Amino acid sequence: MSTDLVRIRSGVYHDSVSLMRVSQAVTDLPGVEVAVVAMATELNRGIATELGFDLPAAAPADLLIALRSGDPGALETAAAELDRLLAGLAGRTAGVTATEQPPRTVHAAARDHASTLALVSVPGPHAFAEAMDAIEAGLSVMIFSDNVPVEQEVLLKRRAGELDVLVMGPDCGTAVIGGAGLGFANVLRPGPVGVVAASGTGAQQVTCLLDQAGVGVSHVLGVGGRDLSADVGGLSTLRALEALDADPATELIALISKPPAPEAAHAVQEVVAKLGTPVVTALLGSGSGNLTTAAETALRALGVPVPAWRAWPAPGARERAGTLRGVYSGGTLCVEARLTAGTGEFTDFGDDAYTRGRAHPMIDPALRLEALAKVPPGDVVLLDVVLGHGADPDPSARLAPGITAAVGRGVPVVVALVGSEGDPQGLDVQAEALRAAGAAVFTSNAQAAEYAAGLPASAR
Repeated sequence: MSTDLVRIRSGVYHDSVSLMRVSQAVTDLPGVEVAVVAMATELNRGIATELGFDLPAAAPADLLIALRSGDPGALETAAAELDRLLAGLAGRTAGVTATEQPPRTVHAAARDHASTLALVSVPGPHAFAEAMDAIEAGLSVMIFSDNVPVEQEVLLKRRAGELDVLVMGPDCGTAVIGGAGLGFANVLRPGPVGVVAASGTGAQQVTCLLDQAGVGVSHVLGVGGRDLSADVGGLSTLRALEALDADPATELIALISKPPAPEAAHAVQEVVAKLGTPVVTALLGSGSGNLTTAAETALRALGVPVPAWRAWPAPGARERAGTLRGVYSGGTLCVEARLTAGTGEFTDFGDDAYTRGRAHPMIDPALRLEALAKVPPGDVVLLDVVLGHGADPDPSARLAPGITAAVGRGVPVVVALVGSEGDPQGLDVQAEALRAAGAAVFTSNAQAAEYAAGLPASAR
């Protein structure tokens, strides 16, 4: 019989990304069945209730802790480890005197510090107020939060245009500003390429391929996945292009997006035609090529030889007669793979529908492992593994058992591994571990999709 431990800690706030990592770390402990460590918002309380926890009253600013285990000893150990992890988060402000307490609003922080950029990572329903506060304070803002209504996004970006600042997001997962990575960010060398991306993983794919060829970046400006939709009209994309055009460190601009709305694509083309800096585009679905060809075009424009993109063949190959199934964490990588393969069933587990109230699949592969376990023999699985700061510190360790089990029952697995040589997980270490588990591994997502779609011919 399982035992629950439920606690409410009043007035204790930690950002959602930090708490997701704590939840995942506790969930991974031996004997732990469920761990919910989150702010006690209505959404998070609803998730805990659906999991069967009996919750006391709590305010949204309170910290909710809900653990379950069938082993009382394991539950006690998990609680102690949780306390240690939370103490580490609290230790970031330990020793700060009353007069040195952090400002309680973005506007106050901007007044007291020489800041130019604010990062907003709060639950989607609260992101608008914080982002607008930053904009009114004269700051550009990266909105990591998802589930922000598109009407609010448009208001934020129009106001940012009036105040000559930039809004990156909402749902902006990746940015690199002057070498500093924000959100999910790879370790990239400095260089001449500036990136504007309505796609976090799309930007990561292109910049990691450039890094593999020895070319670095000046800035990576994420604009949010909806920026080139008909509703938003490319408001941040246009500003980001102009900002990079004015940047003396940027010699070439790469523009990356999922399929844009025709009117947004037209507006972008008009601006690109007026820029002094050359632009390479990868607008998926618009006939401008895929992410790998965009990286190759950028290299040629810079006079840099295009290398053979690194790949690790599978230890063995099996023929297939069934369906190609894309099990992705990156939305743009998923779209690119579907367009490249031209066949199959593809799911983006990083979509808002799957991340509401749970960690992004680049942090927690649980949903993808469940999907992998259900694939019937003969079908082929294509999945992405994205490295870098913010992502799972050792994704191959979590994925390898599921891959080995799938291959063992006759399901070939192909992996698109997106990462740089400098990433903390270790590109080669991850590739070798995934290959040892039975997967074929490619650093080009497009080449991985081509290989997966071409099985068995490509596997001979």
